[in-house]
Amino acid sequence: MDKPALILWALLGIAVVVAACLWANRPRRVNIDAPLPAAFPEQGFSHDAFAGLLETYVSADGRVDYQRWHDSREHVAALDGYLAAVNAYSPDNTPERFPTRNDELAYWMYGYNAWVIKGVLMNWPLTSVTDVKAPLEVVKGMGFFFQLRFPFGGEHMSLLRVENEKIRKGFRDPRIHFVLNCASESCPVARPDLPTGEELQELLAAAAVEFVNDSDNVFVDHKRRTVFLSTIFKWYKKDFVNHMVALGRPAKHGLLDYLGTVAQEPLRDDLQQATDYAIEFRDYDWGLNSKD
Repeated sequence: MDKPALILWALLGIAVVVAACLWANRPRRVNIDAPLPAAFPEQGFSHDAFAGLLETYVSADGRVDYQRWHDSREHVAALDGYLAAVNAYSPDNTPERFPTRNDELAYWMYGYNAWVIKGVLMNWPLTSVTDVKAPLEVVKGMGFFFQLRFPFGGEHMSLLRVENEKIRKGFRDPRIHFVLNCASESCPVARPDLPTGEELQELLAAAAVEFVNDSDNVFVDHKRRTVFLSTIFKWYKKDFVNHMVALGRPAKHGLLDYLGTVAQEPLRDDLQQATDYAIEFRDYDWGLNSKD
């Protein structure tokens, strides 16, 4: 067989393999068939139904009682009702229901968190969201965050797309990384309070302070001259540094400059002493954030 024929056959083989991979990992649509929550408003968008469920199943330390929620047909149905609203209305298909940017952001963040919980419940029991695997799992979490497609405003999207396109690109506020919950130990805690409007800014600020000042997420070891950080700061470093630049405060020391704007004493002082320290990112714990 001559060389051009060999190349042609090789390309054909590659095309077959790629096609097989795409077919195996084709999107798995999740559909919702439920009535809207009782007394859902004719204008605006209410997160009250979801907030009530979170108050019932989220503990004081932010863990979720998935087992008890899964066992309650009434409350699984109530979550489905809220998700039916997420499917029916969005800033894309009914912008009049979301009069402010804060209302839009609240929809995408809370909808994301609600679909994460639904994804866990529909695959229960789980020890990690990474247990939901794509047939060809080339990246950890691909099955849950990419292959599953959830409806937002009538359009099925992966959680990865919602996070990156709708939330990160759409709002460019790094504090969202302290509110989005991926149902894992190393995620920010689940929060029952779901404010909208101007009050959303208060939630974002409080979530940032809480996350950064938790030694599990930011810790300065002066003896080892090392700053230990949550892997979230590695994955989304660009978001935090670019935020500083957008504020007209160039991040000479990268992540440490951002952290210094949120840190409280004594962490703030520790970070000021650590500008020439090494940075290490802690392993991400994908274990389920379930209540024992």
